[in-house]
Amino acid sequence: MIKIVVMGAGRMGTLIRTVAEAARTEAGEPAFEVVAQIGFDLSELEGAPAADAIVDFSNVATLDAVAAYVCRTGAALVSGTTGYSEEQLATLRALGEDAPVLWSGNYSIGIAALRHLVAQATRELPGFDVEIVECHHNQKVDAPSGTAKMLLDEVVATEAEVGAGTYEPIYGRSGLCGARDPHEVGMHSLRGGTVAGVHEVHFFGPSEEVTLTHRAESREIFVNGALAATRKLVGMAPGFYTFDEVMFG
Repeated sequence: MIKIVVMGAGRMGTLIRTVAEAARTEAGEPAFEVVAQIGFDLSELEGAPAADAIVDFSNVATLDAVAAYVCRTGAALVSGTTGYSEEQLATLRALGEDAPVLWSGNYSIGIAALRHLVAQATRELPGFDVEIVECHHNQKVDAPSGTAKMLLDEVVATEAEVGAGTYEPIYGRSGLCGARDPHEVGMHSLRGGTVAGVHEVHFFGPSEEVTLTHRAESREIFVNGALAATRKLVGMAPGFYTFDEVMFG
């Protein structure tokens, strides 16, 4: 049984705990024991018992407390918190020197496949204009989503790989912005209602368009992926890992 600390007591944190406590191994035994769930009072994490892993889908403001817990206990860290600055991401990478750390903007297996397809389409549709559109519920605090940024990274990295030059994101357009630069990638964020998550990558070419779409019907797909990754990450050597490396490596 894997002992975990759940960071966050909102919708995602509550769902992670519910799914984790219901999860069973192949032998029918409980897969996880939640030894603590931390909400707004970060001081509770200072006294939380050592666990095999801490699963964090909370807020960027909790990073220092999470990092301190990992350093104190050596617990593996599975983080799905988005909106980190480059300095905060550097802190996460540095934690990988002492413990296995996984950070991903999305834990859906479908999104992992979408990223691979985006790279393939970028490679096979040279010269096509690329636009990324994401839609989430009206309570999401960061924009663009971490997943949209991951998809952007796939486009930029693939264009560089094939020698197409440097591509830059344009976050929305307004006013007399002029003709579209062929080396820009439009990033557009929609917010409303209770949408769990929709991501579209559009490739516009002469007289044709290709669109790749992923729709999340429930946040549970992210929880299932995060807990599956937790089971694999625990016991791995210290390091900073991607979702692909943990799940498919």
